[in-house]
Amino acid sequence: QVQLVESGGGLVQAGGSLRLSCATSGRTASNYNMGWFRQAPGKERDFVAALTWLGSRTSYADSVKGRFSISRDNAKNTLYLQMNSLKPEDTAVYYCAARSRTTVLPQKVVDYDYWGQGTQVTVSS
Repeated sequence: QVQLVESGGGLVQAGGSLRLSCATSGRTASNYNMGWFRQAPGKERDFVAALTWLGSRTSYADSVKGRFSISRDNAKNTLYLQMNSLKPEDTAVYYCAARSRTTVLPQKVVDYDYWGQGTQVTVSS
């Protein structure tokens, strides 16, 4: 079992930045691929970014490429999402997720086994 706790959300103006963190506990975080998803009101949960257990490979949704950066610090058991040039359409609840490590980086909700409780990000125009 892996427990995930997100933090770092908040209210920011368009063009601003936020860094989300996801603290992991339980089994060794480095055994898991990690990802970020987001869910806006009335919409499905969508893929944002993912990376492999060592952080050597990453994947991003087209909507965030060049603006968001996913990283991890396995020594601190923490996953990060640096979000720059934020837009109002980035407003959502952001979730971190984990799955057993694999060389591929799946982008579907059903491919992940563990989820955090989410953190709200609101971008004002």
